[in-house]
Amino acid sequence: ELPPLARNYVMRLLFLDQPLPQAAVTFWVKKDNQRELPPLARNYVMRLLFLDQPLPQAAVTFWVKKDNQRDHDDCMGILTGLRLWHSQQLPGGLQGLVLNPIFKENLRIALLGGGKAWADDTSQLGPDKHARDITSLDKYAMERWEVILHFMVGSPSAAVSQDLAQLLIQAGLMKSEGTEAPCITSAGFQFLLLDTSSQLWYFMLQYLHTAETRKMDLVEILSFVFQLSFSTLGKDYSVEGMSDSLLTFLQHLREFGLVFQRKRKSRRFYPTRLAINLALGVTGSAVDVHRQGYIVVETNYRIYAYTDSELQLALVALFSEMLYRFPNLVVAQLSRESVQQSIANGISAEQIIHFLRTRAHPVMLKTTPVLPPTITDQVRLWELERDRLQFTEGKFTDRQPCGGCTGERE
Repeated sequence: ELPPLARNYVMRLLFLDQPLPQAAVTFWVKKDNQRELPPLARNYVMRLLFLDQPLPQAAVTFWVKKDNQRDHDDCMGILTGLRLWHSQQLPGGLQGLVLNPIFKENLRIALLGGGKAWADDTSQLGPDKHARDITSLDKYAMERWEVILHFMVGSPSAAVSQDLAQLLIQAGLMKSEGTEAPCITSAGFQFLLLDTSSQLWYFMLQYLHTAETRKMDLVEILSFVFQLSFSTLGKDYSVEGMSDSLLTFLQHLREFGLVFQRKRKSRRFYPTRLAINLALGVTGSAVDVHRQGYIVVETNYRIYAYTDSELQLALVALFSEMLYRFPNLVVAQLSRESVQQSIANGISAEQIIHFLRTRAHPVMLKTTPVLPPTITDQVRLWELERDRLQFTEGKFTDRQPCGGCTGERE
């Protein structure tokens, strides 16, 4: 998976149609993770903030001494790279500098007040009789996200909307042939091996790619996602003023577990920890549906899973046969039929081995190698049994003359 900072880079560049200068990308991360303009650059912005006409570049050059020319050049590159200002030709042919009009307008609003605030005032709705605390919101988010994962592994008790099922198919995480129920793909199994924050990040990117086909405003959706990242966990927010497109998106977030809304027509909602951490690229949150370190594999192909998580048991059942089940222990068996059936569904031998190794019990981690070589070699051999023949495209040339023709024919 990509590190959180790399995922942040991808999100920033995803919807740009033009290349971004490297100076701007370099500025995204500074020492001590302080993402702010240098003091000199902030001084430049404040000097230009209330000017309605471009300022000659020569005048900006005189703002610093010659000894600080390097700092001046760095600030010029940062402001240009971030597109906070741009050059504009003045009467007479001179080049001037002017702030980005959108940035200038929003900065003025931030400093002087005004503008349209986010509709988060719930005072008119009165106190919420069904208010949710942080613990219940974390539990709700985990349960909703687990429903999606259970649906991917084929749990009969898991049901999702038609839109969500179609999104999983379009993302390549599941496949459906004819009237058959969707089943997990190789990419879907790899998706299940990720942590919850990485899963959610990938899932939301796929959703954003299909937003325009759903006739939804992509800019409005992204703005709302970033607004959620600044919300307060445990605080309720009003839906007043939201467009129909945004209300539809809110219902999808409700199904994903990113927001809690008691009823579809409820006039308030609660952002969960998943939504708040989404745009920030935070990992290792309190909401994580994974339980690592619970599998013991023996040389007799027996698997002992010390867990009561239905999701983790469903993952083990994708490539093994369930034998016994106890309150906190399940015994399964790796067999030729079960492994080859999972391979036929798109799960590779390496993915099975990686799953067993990354979910190994702490007792197994003390041994080297973690998994018995008997198990890893046999799983690979069972996969090779399906690849005894290799098909490649060829060309047949017949050099014998045919009828009234001469020469070769293909």
